[in-house]
Amino acid sequence: MDRRPTLADVAARAGVSVALVSIVMRDAAGASDQTRDRVRRAAEELGYRPDPRARRLRQHRTKLLGVTFTVGQEFHADLVDGVYVAAEEFGYDVVLSGITPHRDETRAQRTLIDEQCEGLVLIGPQSSARQIAELAARAPVVVLARRVRGVDAVRSDDGAGAVLGTDHLIGLGHRRIVYLDGGRAPGAADRLRGYRRAVDAAGLSLSVRPGGLTEREGAAAAAAMLTERDVPTAVFAFNDRCALGVMDVLIRAGISVPQQVSVLGFDDSPLAGLAHVDLTTVRQDAIGLAGAAVQRLIGRLDRSAGCTDAVDLVREPTLVVRGSTRAVDELPAEMAADK
Repeated sequence: MDRRPTLADVAARAGVSVALVSIVMRDAAGASDQTRDRVRRAAEELGYRPDPRARRLRQHRTKLLGVTFTVGQEFHADLVDGVYVAAEEFGYDVVLSGITPHRDETRAQRTLIDEQCEGLVLIGPQSSARQIAELAARAPVVVLARRVRGVDAVRSDDGAGAVLGTDHLIGLGHRRIVYLDGGRAPGAADRLRGYRRAVDAAGLSLSVRPGGLTEREGAAAAAAMLTERDVPTAVFAFNDRCALGVMDVLIRAGISVPQQVSVLGFDDSPLAGLAHVDLTTVRQDAIGLAGAAVQRLIGRLDRSAGCTDAVDLVREPTLVVRGSTRAVDELPAEMAADK
């Protein structure tokens, strides 16, 4: 059979009416055990699967949650996985709409509206607050990994995470710590403030350079540092991908990580834990963040108590210490003498 089997096909195979097949497929009362077995056997032989979209339309609910995310951002992929896990627990399905260099956020959001998603989870959106608020007026929206005033948001405490990372490096004796900024990326301003706060509290000099979100941008920042006379003893990158780019350039230049330069990232992406990477990083709880976002969105859809006013739900990040950071007093003698 070249087409998708229908209820009528199952009824013909089982020798019963379409109405009786419908009763069996809905697990409704009105069919004997023998008939149920015959209908289910016929459905299995034909490869019949109920169409969930038709069922939802009959219920006047699509039970679909739409998710926008940036393709290629590893942490976004972790959050998407968490959304799938949480949505399944609540009996919802997920429709993904990716953002790429050739497909902007507006297009991604419009696709989800057209797919009749009941609510939207926007992962790290870069649209303006006004644009997001306008979208939230059309459909329930929860923003994940960014703070947007007037719209439900679930995020990590990026500032606290940056303090954790910077304090870790300071505690290891580093005094020349370069921070690679994330520019206008969601959370970048808070992370920069956290770094500044920790460095100021320790009485150290600020050293902020353009970084970015990708390995290429991290590599460019590291290459620029190598042209300068005073190479830092530690680099705190905006995210893990940026940190990986830094590590690659340093190692290719013959500079050992962490023996000569410690490198720290942010997110705790799967790559960070690989044995040959072993990146110290600030961990965001992707499953917990995604679960809280889905729960908040479904609360709005179900009009649950306490879900009328916009909230900003913040979860604390944690530090994961691996092998890419090292105490200054463990550095080679010729480098320690420069401190």
